[in-house]
Amino acid sequence: MTSLAAILLPLLLAVPALADEEVRVEQDIAYSDAGGEGGSTRLDVYAPADGEDHPVVLWVHGGAWRIGDKAHLQRKPEAFTSRGYVLVSVNYRLLPGVTYREQAGDLAAAIRWIGEHAGDHGGSPDRIALIGHSAGAHLAALVATDHRYLEAEGLDLGALSGVVLLDGAGYDIPRQVREARVPRMKDLYEGVFTEDEETQRDASPITHIAEGKGIPPFLILHVAGRRDSQAQSEGLAARLVDAGVEAKVIPAQGKTHATINRELGIPGDEPTSVVFGFLGAHRSSGR
Repeated sequence: MTSLAAILLPLLLAVPALADEEVRVEQDIAYSDAGGEGGSTRLDVYAPADGEDHPVVLWVHGGAWRIGDKAHLQRKPEAFTSRGYVLVSVNYRLLPGVTYREQAGDLAAAIRWIGEHAGDHGGSPDRIALIGHSAGAHLAALVATDHRYLEAEGLDLGALSGVVLLDGAGYDIPRQVREARVPRMKDLYEGVFTEDEETQRDASPITHIAEGKGIPPFLILHVAGRRDSQAQSEGLAARLVDAGVEAKVIPAQGKTHATINRELGIPGDEPTSVVFGFLGAHRSSGR
C-alpha cells in the first residue's frame, strides 16, 4: 500500500485555521464505540457561530477505502459554515481491518449521531445531506440506497435530504471490474470487494435502487473525460431516475480526481456553485 499512499496523501491537505468568531469547532467526538481506543469512529463538527436549525452536511473522505482522514478538508469548513451549514467530517474504519459493510455501518452510525446531537451544534436533525469523494462517494451512495445500514441504527432513507457524489467509480462494481482499462484498477476493486461477483453486487449502490424506498435526491459529479467515473455516474443516475428518484449528472470540466475535491469551496469554482445550488434546493429530509 506504499504506492497507493504516495499517490493519495499529497492530495489530502489539512484544514485551514478558522477564526473563533466565525465558526464553532468541536473535534474528535466519538459517534460509536466500534473504533475502540484508536478513535477511528470519531467526527469533527464545524458550525456557524450563531443561529440554530442550520442544515447539516456529512462529509465522507476518500482514500481507496484504506487511507484518508476527517481533517483533510481544505476550504470546506469555511465554505460551508459561511453559507449557514453545519459541516460534520467523519472518520470511519479502514481496510484491511474491516470490509465495506463495516464502513457503511460506521456512516450510518454517524448519521444517527447527527440526528441525536445536531441541535447541540446549531443544526437540524431533519436536514442532513451526504457528500462523498471517490471511495467516500461509493460509501455515501451505498448508505443512501441500501436501507439495511440506516435501519440498523433505527433510521430509514428518509433521514437524508440529499446526496452529492464527487467522482466516484464504484457504483456498479461488477461492471467496473469487467471494464477496467488497466490491471491495477481491477486489482484495486477486487482487493476491496473480493473476486466474488455476489459480494461485488451487494457492495454496489446500483443493486439496491428500487421505487418507493424513499431514496433521497442525488447530484452526481464526475471529472469530464474520465471514462470509468462518467460511465458509473451515468449508470447510477439512469437507474435512480428509472426508480422515480431525482438524479442529475454533471461533468466537471477542467478538473482532475484530486482537484474536484481539493478545490471544492474555493470562490468561483463551478462544481462548488452546483453543489450549493443542489443543497439549497433540498434542505429538508423526507421524514
